Amino acid sequence: MTTAIWIAVALLLIGVYLSWTAGRLDRLHARIDAARAALDAQLLRRASIAQEVATAGVLDPAAAMVLYQAAHAARLAEDEQREVAESELSQALRAVFEEGAQVRAVHEAPGGQATTEELAAAVRRVPMARRFHNDAVRAARAVRRHRTVRWLRLAGHAPFPLAFEMDDEPPPALVDFAAEHRRAGH
Repeated sequence: MTTAIWIAVALLLIGVYLSWTAGRLDRLHARIDAARAALDAQLLRRASIAQEVATAGVLDPAAAMVLYQAAHAARLAEDEQREVAESELSQALRAVFEEGAQVRAVHEAPGGQATTEELAAAVRRVPMARRFHNDAVRAARAVRRHRTVRWLRLAGHAPFPLAFEMDDEPPPALVDFAAEHRRAGH
């Protein structure tokens, strides 16, 4: 009789553990979905502001064209091309705003102060959103690597989570200019 009780307790504990693990995986996948939505929103915001700056008429025509095309490509990119398109937008932003002169030109245009601050905020938020997403992916991958999870297929039919890898380095001149003006109270 006691052996049957011990077996029942062991099965109950195994069932609780498996249920807890499956629930944890489900929460991690939900966290990945939320983080991806936040990342997508930040990327879209950055591309939209970049397009707005490119069409404002304050940049030289070549810089405006480069920035507009990169932002447009980033907004329209399919999932499998998204990382490349977003990296190209980052590179275009750094190329256009490599020097403080372009940043000052945007800042001094009508409505430019708000635009400069919005663009600086957008380029700062993208790396943070990407980091949150990739951290969630890393946590889910760690749980999914366990043999028990693989053997019993506790992840269900959820696709294996993929990190979002892109060049998200902001243009230093833009970030520095915005930080200076925030400190100065402009």
